[in-house]
Amino acid sequence: MASKYISLDQGLYEYVLASSLRESPALALLREETAALPMAMMQIAPEQGQFMALLVKLMGARRAIEVGVYTGYSALAVAEALPDDGQLIACDINAETTAIAQRYWRQAGLANKIDLRLAPAAQTLQALLDDGQAQSFDFAFIDADKTAYGEYYELCLALLRPGGLIVVDNVLWGGAVADASTGDADTQAIRLFNAQLRIDQRVDLSLLPLADGLSLIRKC
Repeated sequence: MASKYISLDQGLYEYVLASSLRESPALALLREETAALPMAMMQIAPEQGQFMALLVKLMGARRAIEVGVYTGYSALAVAEALPDDGQLIACDINAETTAIAQRYWRQAGLANKIDLRLAPAAQTLQALLDDGQAQSFDFAFIDADKTAYGEYYELCLALLRPGGLIVVDNVLWGGAVADASTGDADTQAIRLFNAQLRIDQRVDLSLLPLADGLSLIRKC
């Protein structure tokens, strides 16, 4: 089968950003500060944040979930796209990195839209279900510990309304998922997650080669 993709080298990637990226000042400053941190690679790509914001607007989403906050770039991108009465429940366990996130959320005037829950994400999601909030969310973004992707997915799926969307990051894992010689726990977990998702008839699915791989999952 003929190839239907092109390689994205640095020059072409910079062209993509120059031609389409519309970052708010707060997002740009947060990305710059995060780039200086030891684990800067954990931050999503800016075009990915813009893409998710577009999805949120297209859906008319009002209630969203994020699993894995880091320094808050993705949460800020989503919060900017939510309506004035929208809410994002953001799940993380790291008080130090989320303190950076909260600082930028406040500076952007959007802290009122983001409810940070510092606790294991599975506990937070289960508590929402126990509180009777099943099928009440429109959008979820999963970008946390890879070995727990399956658990986060099932909990988010239960919290999502029919027609709601889950976006899962890192599903290509730097190409390791297609390398049979790579067998670490994270890679195996993502491979298993991708394989199970492929046959899940409860959802519609599209895996995009955007950034480190992004799966779009619509609840039927």
